[in-house]
Formats: sequence, C-alpha cells, structure tokens
Amino acid sequence: MDLSFGPCWTLCLSSCFVFQLLEENICTFVKNELKKFQQVLSTDYPECLESPSDEDEEQRRSSEAFLKITLNFLRRLKQEELAERLHRSKTILRSGVQHELKRNLQQKFECVFEGIAKAGNPKTLLNQIYTELYITEGGATEVSQEHEVRQMETASRNPHRPPTTITCEDIFKRPPDRHEPIRTVLTKGVAGIGKTVLTQKFSLDWAEDKANQDIHFIFPFTFRELNVLKQKKFSLVELIHYFFDEIKEAGIWISEDLQVVFILDGLDECRPPLDFNNTQILTDVTKSTSVDVLLMNLIRGNLLRSARLWITTRPAAANQIPAQCVHRVTEVRGFTDPQKEEYFRKRFTDEEQSNTIISHIKTTRSVHIMCYIPVFCWITANVLEDMLKTTEGGELPKTLTEMYIHFLVVQAKLKNIKYDDGAQTNPFWNKNTRKMIESLGKLAFEQLKKGNLIFYEKDLTECGIDISSASVYSGVFTQVFKEERGLYQDQRFCFIHLSVQEFVAALHTAVDQALQSPNGHLDLFLRFLLGLSLPTNQSLLQDLMEQTGSSSETKKKTVEYIKKKINENLSVEKSINLFHCLNELEDRSLVDQIQLYLNSGILSVMGLSPAQWSALVFMLLSSDKDLDEFDLNKYSPSEEALLRLMPVVKASNKALVSNMSHRSCEGLSSVLRSQSSSLRHLYLSNNHLEDSGLKILSDGLRSPDCKLETLSACFQSERSSEGLSSVIRSQFCSLIHLDLSNNDLKDSGLKILSDGLRSPDCKLETLRFGLFNQKAGVDHSDVMSMFNAALTPPLLLLSGWSPVESDG
Repeated sequence: MDLSFGPCWTLCLSSCFVFQLLEENICTFVKNELKKFQQVLSTDYPECLESPSDEDEEQRRSSEAFLKITLNFLRRLKQEELAERLHRSKTILRSGVQHELKRNLQQKFECVFEGIAKAGNPKTLLNQIYTELYITEGGATEVSQEHEVRQMETASRNPHRPPTTITCEDIFKRPPDRHEPIRTVLTKGVAGIGKTVLTQKFSLDWAEDKANQDIHFIFPFTFRELNVLKQKKFSLVELIHYFFDEIKEAGIWISEDLQVVFILDGLDECRPPLDFNNTQILTDVTKSTSVDVLLMNLIRGNLLRSARLWITTRPAAANQIPAQCVHRVTEVRGFTDPQKEEYFRKRFTDEEQSNTIISHIKTTRSVHIMCYIPVFCWITANVLEDMLKTTEGGELPKTLTEMYIHFLVVQAKLKNIKYDDGAQTNPFWNKNTRKMIESLGKLAFEQLKKGNLIFYEKDLTECGIDISSASVYSGVFTQVFKEERGLYQDQRFCFIHLSVQEFVAALHTAVDQALQSPNGHLDLFLRFLLGLSLPTNQSLLQDLMEQTGSSSETKKKTVEYIKKKINENLSVEKSINLFHCLNELEDRSLVDQIQLYLNSGILSVMGLSPAQWSALVFMLLSSDKDLDEFDLNKYSPSEEALLRLMPVVKASNKALVSNMSHRSCEGLSSVLRSQSSSLRHLYLSNNHLEDSGLKILSDGLRSPDCKLETLSACFQSERSSEGLSSVIRSQFCSLIHLDLSNNDLKDSGLKILSDGLRSPDCKLETLRFGLFNQKAGVDHSDVMSMFNAALTPPLLLLSGWSPVESDG
C-alpha cells in the first residue's frame, strides 16, 4: 500500500496553513483597528491616534477599506449615530488637520497687546491678563437709536434684578428649558468693550484643548478681512481654503457631518450692509458667488445647516441679521465696578498710586461710566500715569474732553521724543504735527458723518491724504491712528476707538450739524467740540487750534446758545446730551436752579420751562444713586410732568403714577418695551384706565423685552379682564404679582381671568382682587373654588377682605 502524499494533498495542507496564518493576521488586524476606532470615539481625541508618518500607502488603503466595512456593519446594527461619529472623527484624525489648525490658532491668539501693538513691545499672554467679561443673555436684535455712550450711561446703573449671565465657553450651550440646539449666537457690545478678545479667548481655549472639544473645526473671520474680498467670488469651500491653508492641503471636505463653528467678528464693519431681503438662495458649498451672498446664505442656514455661527457687532448694526436667524442674543457689558478697580490695581502696582487714580475716577461720573470700556481704561491709565509723573500736585482731568486732550498731549510727547530729538517743550504742536492733526480731523469728521470706522485708500483720498502719508501718520501717532494689514497686505486704517475718532473730529468743525444727527451718533462729538472751547483746554492745545476763541465772552455765548437749544423742545435724548455739553463747559446754572427748587419744595406747583424740565431729568439721571422709586406726586401730578419725566420712570425700579391718559399710556408702553428699562414694579391704582389705555399698556406687557414683575392697576370696564387674561397667557409676560383689588371684576370677569391663570405660560404667584358685591350678600364661593381647584402651580389669591390660599 502506497502511503505517499500526492500533489493535491500537499497543496491542501499548504493552503490550510496559509489560511490559518491569514486568519491570525486578519484577526490581529481587525482587533487593532477596532481598538483604534474605540479610542477615536473617546472624547479627548489624543494626538497619538493620528496616522503615523511612516505608514505606507498599502497600510493606509487597508485601514480605509476596513473603515468602510466597519461603517457598513454598524449601520446594519442600526448604529447610525455611532457610524457617523466614527466616520468624521477618523477622517479628521487621519489627516492631522485638526491638530495643525489648533496649532496655528494658538500661535495667532495666544498673545495680545493693550492699545496698539508696537515693535519691541514684550509679548503679553492672553491667558495671563484675561479677566472674565460681564456678558448677559437675552434681548432682541432691533437697532438701538441711542448713542453708545448713552447706552452705557443707562447700563451703568446696577439692575435691581440682574439679567442672566453667561460665560465665554458656554456661548453655544443649550439651556435646560430649551429643546432646540443653538445654531447662531449674536453678541452685541459697544466699540472697545471686548468682543474681539472674547472670540479670541474662545478660539484659544479650543486650540489648547481646554473647552468645547466636541467641535471639530473653528474658523475665525473678521469682516475687516472679508471687506477686502468684496469684488471677488468664492464658494464656501474656497473661502475656507483661502484663509486656512491647512484645510486645503489636507483635502478635508467641510460637510454636514462635521461640527464646525464660524466666527464672524465685527458685523458693524461690513461694507456694504447685508441685504437679506434681496439675495439669491444658495445651497451648494462648491458654488461660487460674492462674499456677501455667501455669508447671508450661511447665516440663513441654506449652507451647512449643521454649522454653528458666532457673530459679534456693535448694537447699531445688530438689526442687519433677521431675528428668525438668531437663536441666542448676548451682550458684552465690559467691566463691572469691581473689575474696573481690579484693572487699575493690576496696571499700577504702587498701592498709593492706584488708590489715587481709582478715587479720582469715582469722583467724575462721565469718566467712571466710560471705564466700562476696557480700551477707555487703558486710555485713562496712560493719561493719569503721565500726569502723576509730570504735574506735581496738578489737577487731574475731570471731563471727557480734558481726558482726551491729555491723551493727545501724551502722544505728542512720545512723538517729540521719537522724532524731534526728545523735545518735550510746551507747546507740543509744531507745524508738522499740526498739519497731521488737521488732516486726521477732517478724515475723522467726514467718516463719522457716514458712520464709517474703517478707512480705505478711497476714503483717505477724499480727505486729501495720500496712502503714504497715512502710513506716516500711523507711525507717528501710533496710539491714536493705526494702520492694519489684511491677509494679502491690503492697507486699511482706523482710530484706536470710536470715541478717539469723535474727539479728533471735534478738532475740525460745528454745532448745528451734530444736533441734526437722527440717531445721536454725533452726540459725543458735540460734547468734545464744546469742551474744546474752555480756556484751560485751549492752553493745552496752544498752536494747534488757533482758530478757536478762548475768551470768557466766547464761552458765555456758547453756553447761552446751548441753553437756547435746550429750550426748543428737543427730544429728551438730545436735551440730556446738551446738558453733558454744559458740563464740559463747566456750566451748571440750570441744574443748580432746579436743585434750589427741589430744596425749597416749590417745584410741584410751578410751571417749568422745557429747559428746566430737561435739567430735572438730567439731574435725576446723573445722580450716582440708584433710582429705586419714582413717585410722580413728588414733582407735579400732571400728564405734562409724567411725559417729561418718562426717562426717569424708565431708569427707576418702581414707579407710582397718577393722572394717566391715552398719551401717557403710550409713553409707559414704550418704557415697558425698551430693552434698557429698569422698571420692575408699576403702580397705577389711582387711575381709571379706559379700554383703549389698557390695550396700549398690554402691547408693552406682552413685549419680549418687558421685565415688569408687579402691576397694580384700576380699570373702568369689565372688559379689562379679557385684556389682562390675554397678557398673562403670553409666553413673554413677566408679571409675578398682579393687584386688581380696586376693580369690581364680578364673577364673569373672574371667570375670564381664570382662563389666563390656567395657561402654562402664566407666571403669576400672587393675585389680589376685590369682590365689591360681597357686601350685598353675593356668594362668590363658586368662583373661589374654581380658582383653588384649577390653578397649578399654586397661586396666592388675596381678596379685598381675606386671603385664600390654594391647595397644594
């Protein structure tokens, strides 16, 4: 018997061995790859998971193939979400592009400069100097018609019920009571308040793996950079590749399955304004169009709906974004009072010096208010540091005009040291310096009228400044006027801050033009303009403004002209600003006159002129004390008085108002609708409002911006129950306490009111009502029982005679 193996058997044994070896290799490969995939799906995304640099093309292809197989099996197991996470996470890690982007963003944002960066300045790490800014949540995108400084004057009063605050890292975090994710955040704040630094901190924390690691890519843009591209066409993919080379080189496809954040900083600097009402719809990320059309489709969610957007802007430009496109509105309010002190104590290590500066700032309300702006803190610190060194026992600036003049003087001194052989003689203004300031003044004023903060070559040419001269100016007055370079070295210029532009503009021209400004954007300019005429300020500007008179007669004429304007029944806002102008002129005659009337107790019985009413409003609003309660009877219980004093009502926590009419209802409704209103408690019990008055007030009470918590009112008609029921059913109504004890609502009125009380949106905790028919023997127990049984959560019901508390 032949026991030898034939060729087929030998081949079979060989194949078994090979397949056994193949099985072992495949199992090892599968285990290793699956282990990698598990690690990839962890939350920390360690760098070691990226493809090793020595991985050959065959290994890479094998991993690609197995990834597809794994994704297929996950989907068979109905694990769609896990499959998608694995797909996008593995794609990012394999390319190493996320690590490269983080490295570049870290290099870009880790260092900041106070004021303007200068050659030779030591680097300051953002994380070392960053102070958490005061950021509030809520508000609307509607444009504010107030000048930014007036907004700060309103905001400077500590609210009696602080708004919801939010931190930088939680800007996209969904609140517990919200079901939909937050896609677009609009952050408002005045110029220099810290919006840009906030976005830099957000990007840096992500780049340093400190926060928001669920985000795959952050792409920070500024509208200043995007303005340069307004004549070019891009697709969204091309725009990303244009600014972020690492994305282009890696060939990463930005798609819906990636978690991407776009930061669009400085909407107010966008040229031209975005027109959402007349733009083409674009859904293809590879289709080219103009940058403004691209941005509008990104904001609307037509492009990359899964992407998150953070847009920052000055308040005046917030309304460019349609409200329906914004899922969260926040506001940066700069420094709180404790943070101001913290800033100056960090800035001045000498305790005695810092105490002197802080004490001085607190004595001047206009300066103290401006210190809410971090950039203004820096300006103030520069001025006071110089003055404490050079003016032994001298008086420190008390007005904004003085502060800015001294700031310009400090810059002139630096310019003389740098360019004029160290000369620091007075006057500081030689012929060359004067020419520069005159040119900058014209540019500042002309662009201020247009509302422009960023200037390009065309803007400079219109004011007679060629581009080379502008570069020289920015080199000389480095802390006033600066040149910036875009991505491809395009030139653009701006003043360090809007208020500096307004001050330099005031060195150039005139009063009536500023008063004609429709939204008050020339108000601070006017304050500077008039403040420049003071003899003390003129001496500092000697040889710079020879055309401006400095005699006491000139000052007297200016003061009389301003008083005449105040008496012309201007708007309240214009009048208040003119009183600030009188402050800059060191004239308090009107305010002192009103103070005498108040002290004598005869104010309520005399008829005041428009100027005197304005003086009263200004005096009350300028007080450093919180306006806890406004009682109209303390002044004059008349409709005219109420309408004149409506700004004081708006700034008060509580208001007691009588003699209401149709016009005064409109005024109060406007106060209730205002985002900046401090009014929380309104007492109208001594009024008998008609249905029309209630309807007007109801419009204010239903406003998303209304913050009223307590309302006490008396209405003439039983129909008022319908209006009040509608109010308390509104999701925006903030009423907690409602006092209707002076109303005879009757059973029918109470039943109507109960419909509103049962609404899930009703927030009432206390309701007080009167049952006048009870004296006639009418039994209201059915109504009371209905209330007690129907209300959830429990409501404290107070009748005119005895409290009844609901069960539960």
